[in-house]
Parts: sequence; C-alpha cells; structure tokens
Amino acid sequence: MRKDWDTYFLDMAYMASTRSQCSRRHVGAVLVQGKKLLGAAYNGAPMGVPDCSEAGCMLVEEFELLNQGGDEQVVKKQRCIRTIHAEQNLLLFTDPKDREGSVVYVTDQPCWTCANMLANSGISEIVYHRPYPKDSDKVKSLMQQKGITFRCLEAYEPPQGTMAEVQH
Repeated sequence: MRKDWDTYFLDMAYMASTRSQCSRRHVGAVLVQGKKLLGAAYNGAPMGVPDCSEAGCMLVEEFELLNQGGDEQVVKKQRCIRTIHAEQNLLLFTDPKDREGSVVYVTDQPCWTCANMLANSGISEIVYHRPYPKDSDKVKSLMQQKGITFRCLEAYEPPQGTMAEVQH
C-alpha cells in the first residue's frame, strides 16, 4: 500500500532521528517544499565535539513563571544545553530561500526556542508526531499568531526500529 505524503515525510524525519546520540530524546526534522525533500537534520552536539553519549548530558535548570487563571505558578524545567535541536540544525543547514512556504516535518512538537526560530524562518506549516507538553500551549498560540499551520499526526505509526525511549 502506498503511503500518504504526511506519513512518507514523517517517516523520513524518524529515520533522521536515528542518527541522534542524545540519551534523553531522539528528534529528526525534514524540510519539504511541494513534494520535494530539501533537507534533513537531527539533534546532537556540534560537529567535532563529544556528544551526550560520550560526555554525558549538560543539564541546566530553568524556572518559568506561568499565569494560570490569575494565579502565578513557578515551574521548574530541566534541559540539556550540549545538544543542538533538530529544528535548529535544519535551519542552519538549509537555504533561507528554500524555506519560504515550506513544511517542516518533525518527530516531536518543537520547544519554545525552536518554535520561535521556525516562526521567523518563512515556513508555512509544521507537522509533528509526539507532543512536548512543557511548551505546548504557548507554542500553539505562537503558531496561530503567525498563521503557521500546526498539525499533530496522533494516529501516525513510526517505522519499526526508529522510536527511541523518551526520557523527560
């Protein structure tokens, strides 16, 4: 049976994610214009630098002030700063003119930083599979404000052998 285009390109993003050496999350992203693949990337340390599997994660704690129903709440987050995210690598290694009106397929919903970068990149759509609850609401709001189509393919099944265990 022939795969639909969303499945086809999300499969490619999952294949790209298999290159990641991150012990916390394997993420892949591809840039598509029309039905043409323009680039692929995954999360990892900068080229030539030991990655998380060799040097361990470089974790930092951050605090975010959230206003929920008039009540302010401080939320503690932990993230690895050794790794360049798949979306960031995709933007680094693709041509800006190729991004105009293109679609990014990514295994995971972009974090806030990646969402900001994608929002300024000229793309018209983001398609992802796995949610990222830490930043979900504000990322969805940003995409709506920018007019960027933002879709989750919940029923999607990744190719066998491409799903790495996600650690939070």
